[in-house]
Amino acid sequence: MPIAYNLRNLAARRVSTALTALGIALVAWVFIFTLALAGGFQAALQTTGSPNNAMVIRKGSTSELMSILDRESAAAVMSQEEIARAPDDTPLAAAELMVVWNLPRKSGTTTNVVVRGVGPKSLALRPKVRLAEGRMFRPGLDEIVVGKMVAERFRNCRVGDQLKLAGRSWTVVGVIDAQGTTFDSEIWGDVELFMPVFDRPVFQSITLRLRDPSYFPALKKRLESDPRMSVEVQREDAFYAAQSGTLAGMLRMLGLFVTSIMALGAVFGALNTMYAAVGARTKEIGALLAIGFSRGSVLASFLVESVFLSLIGGLIGCVLALPVRSFTTGTMSFATFSELAFRFQVTPGMLLTGLAFSALMGLVGGFFPARKAAAMPIIESLREA
Repeated sequence: MPIAYNLRNLAARRVSTALTALGIALVAWVFIFTLALAGGFQAALQTTGSPNNAMVIRKGSTSELMSILDRESAAAVMSQEEIARAPDDTPLAAAELMVVWNLPRKSGTTTNVVVRGVGPKSLALRPKVRLAEGRMFRPGLDEIVVGKMVAERFRNCRVGDQLKLAGRSWTVVGVIDAQGTTFDSEIWGDVELFMPVFDRPVFQSITLRLRDPSYFPALKKRLESDPRMSVEVQREDAFYAAQSGTLAGMLRMLGLFVTSIMALGAVFGALNTMYAAVGARTKEIGALLAIGFSRGSVLASFLVESVFLSLIGGLIGCVLALPVRSFTTGTMSFATFSELAFRFQVTPGMLLTGLAFSALMGLVGGFFPARKAAAMPIIESLREA
């Protein structure tokens, strides 16, 4: 049966077609919004690490926050021959400290923020991180730099402001742009100054650049079997990616639950619309069967019509979801118990998934009315006139 026949029928019922399409558009929007939320969170963590870097934490620790590395262990790790050299011929590695600190947002609420003590090589180890405003802090002074998201979302975090941390006042001297990675949600300062101020006499992680990524297995085997220390070595990108899995999965499951409830309503909307179409076209269906169209063709025609209707709604939902890309939000990271701010991610794959979900709603909602149309007795259908 010609596709134009189905399109004309949808156009003939403008009001019911528009209302059903809008209902499906709302469901598609919520579906894509949820995918964009989980995708943005996962992208922030998965793009943080580099495959050329390795992370060293204490064995058994599930995050940097739970790790402890003393100075002797840090010195032993940073003396390994697989580590790349900086221009001054010292190892390109940094022992770092991480604490979480409660800070007030601009909205007035408070939440935890990661405060990271970094070393002289930390910036060189993260090529995605660059200074966007001001300057870097000077070692030994009460100066800090803040991530771009921290500057946007928290009080007293602009260049020149004074921020209270651990009972001391710190001058914000710069803002770093980490290109959407987790470092955008952190505050950086001198690790040697942070250790006594925050009363943490140990490091929590060591990040190092490998001279060649292929050296990773040998380095991992030697360090993890060294009896002087109890450490675990991971590739940096894999370390951060692993931290995103649980929460991203929960966000997707929550979104799927909400979307499923809304989709049920949208399917009933499609059912009503298509049943009404079958009821209004009883004579027409009888005529189609009488002139030789098979019952299978009638069933397929009504299914196609229902799927078209849903795809119209899906396309509207996709268009409405595009502005979501400019939104920024924050959520609690289970790994650090602090806020991780990130931008929503709307990818072509998510839009196609939203369209496929819309088509599925149309297929389910249109099946029973289509089956009813295909099963109509020809004589009785023609008598309905």
